[in-house]
Formats: sequence, structure tokens, C-alpha cells
Amino acid sequence: MISGVLRYLRMLGGLARYTLAREMAFRGNFLVKVSVELLWMGILIAFYRTVFGKTNQIAGWSEPDYFFFVGCFFAINGLIETLFLENCNEFAELVRTGDLDFLLLKPIDEQFLVSCRRMDWGTAPNLVMGAILMVVALVQKGWTFDPSRVAAFVATFAFGVAIAYSFMMILTSFSVWMVRNQSLMEMWWLFSSLARYPRQIFSGRGAETLGRFFTFVVPILLVSNVPADVMVRVLDWWMVGFTAAVAVISLWVSRWFFQFALRSYRSASS
Repeated sequence: MISGVLRYLRMLGGLARYTLAREMAFRGNFLVKVSVELLWMGILIAFYRTVFGKTNQIAGWSEPDYFFFVGCFFAINGLIETLFLENCNEFAELVRTGDLDFLLLKPIDEQFLVSCRRMDWGTAPNLVMGAILMVVALVQKGWTFDPSRVAAFVATFAFGVAIAYSFMMILTSFSVWMVRNQSLMEMWWLFSSLARYPRQIFSGRGAETLGRFFTFVVPILLVSNVPADVMVRVLDWWMVGFTAAVAVISLWVSRWFFQFALRSYRSASS
């Protein structure tokens, strides 16, 4: 078990070095991608600074708390985009051309190879910028170190990444039947857009039902809400346990669905 995990970590490291070398072959393109991410982050910060110039709170979140939430979302989203998004986007092309055959023949776990074979280093700065924004928000808040909150944050951050990855893998798996997956990946952008807002904004008739739906049925609101909550607001152990259970179930369901989709795959050359 441990040797297997170490083997896959070594492969992940090798793939990371390979894709970084490819990115550096086109440094101009890489710098433009990083600049766009920095610009987008700067625009968002300027926007929220303007909003908080008019009010003290948004849905019960003070300015430092809200910026911690935004940093948490950027860090999680940056990790997902760096490790998985480009690979999942290209899965439909692998199915259409039959190139998926070559991946399935390799003595490596299919899901690992499909979802982790390339890293998008151009989006990696989002992870760093998100971490910096979280640290600045904690300093502005005057946050006092609490090991239980830090442990809960690290755990729920990992659970959030697992839930988001599971959603992405389920959407990606549909490509086996649909071949083209542009509309499905637009659904992913819808989910990631929902995850960038606190679930407390879903208040009022109709909106509360929508908030509960995206918390307990399609739990995309857990991804960045729970880690930010446990660090700067309320440390709710019940919600931490619920998020852990959702992460485990989501991983299991996405794994099962991906394997089910592969059993329906027919090579383009057959």
C-alpha cells in the first residue's frame, strides 16, 4: 500500500517536471497566463474593497473574514485547475480520436493517468495568491493561533478539493457517451461560480431552499465555505464530519462512475 502510494507520488513528480519543462519552452505564453490570473485577482480584490467601503458586512461576513473566504476559494480552485481541469477538458478528445486506447494499455491506474497526466502551471499562482490573501486577512483580523482550527481547516480544505475533484470526474465521465463535453464543462464553471460565494447569501424565500440543495444534495457549497468557516468563524465539528463523509462518498461515487463509463467505451478505431 505505502509502496504503491510512493510510486504514484514519484510519477506525479515526474509528470510535474515534464509539464513544467514544456511550459518553459513557451515562456511568453506562460507569463501571459500568469499575468491574466494576477489581473483577475486584483480586479476581484478592488471590487470587494469597493463593496466593503459601503458596508461593514456581507451576509454576516466581516471584511477580513470575507477576504479569507475569497483566498480559500482561490487556493482550492487554483489547485483544481493546476492538477485536473486541463486533463478533464481533453478527455472528450481522447475518446473521439481513440487515443484513450493508449492510456488504457499502460500499467497505471486509468483514473490517475486521465486526470493527472499534465499540470497547468499557468494557474498555479492562484494557489499562492490565495494563500497570501488568507494570511493577510488573518493578520487584519488579529486572529489568534488555535491548533484545533488549523487542523480542521487543513482537513476540510482537503475534503473540499476531494469534493470538487469528484464533481469534475463525474462530468468528465459523461464524455464516453456524449463524445463532446463542452456543455458539461460549462456546468463545472457553474458549480465553481457557486462555490465562490458564502452560503449565507442564500436567504429569503426560494433562496434558502436553493442554498440547502447545494449544501446537502449537490454539496458544492461545502467546498470553500466549510474551510473558511472553521478557520475564521464557527468551528462546527458536526459540519466538519459531514464534509468528511461527503468527500469520501463523492470520491467513491466518482470512481465507480468513471469505471462504469470506461466499461461502455468503444475504441474509435474499432
